[in-house]
Amino acid sequence: MRSTTVAGALAVALFAPAACAVGPERAAPVAGAAASPGAVTASVPVPPARVPETLRFTARTLNGTEFSAATLAGRPVVLWFWAPWCATCASQAWTVAEIAPRYRDTVPIVGIAGLGEQRAMKKFVTEFDLAGTPQLDDRAGTLWRRFEVVEQSTFLIIDRDGRVAHQGFLDGESLTRQVEALARG
Repeated sequence: MRSTTVAGALAVALFAPAACAVGPERAAPVAGAAASPGAVTASVPVPPARVPETLRFTARTLNGTEFSAATLAGRPVVLWFWAPWCATCASQAWTVAEIAPRYRDTVPIVGIAGLGEQRAMKKFVTEFDLAGTPQLDDRAGTLWRRFEVVEQSTFLIIDRDGRVAHQGFLDGESLTRQVEALARG
């Protein structure tokens, strides 16, 4: 009996280190295998989305906080270039304020304010209830030049892969249709 106990202990001693060689961070569940009750399963980390060139920029919001467009990678994005004195921008602002919160997680809309004074830009955001969406302060025109925007109001739609799918004017109805389609697909 003692030799059976010694042989069992020896087997455990020999094979236990091999079983421990793969820690939980490297273990992967076997396909089709059911986890036993109380078992700890390791989650496989999801790699960050590749950041396309179109989203490799940072800016300051109108409130002064740092904004990195890289956080939007992997999703379609709408960039809205507007000016505070633009009547067309004002009419589009109502649509942006209405749909942006609804699609915040699937199709973010980011305002890029330019061609005006910061005080007027902030007033525009308050007047049209746009504070719930990022509004970038581009008084220097850096992003306007980068995306070759030459007039307000311009919408730039970037698809999931970082390609520009649309650049130009969109009325409220067209913007809503485009954002709804991007969210579905």
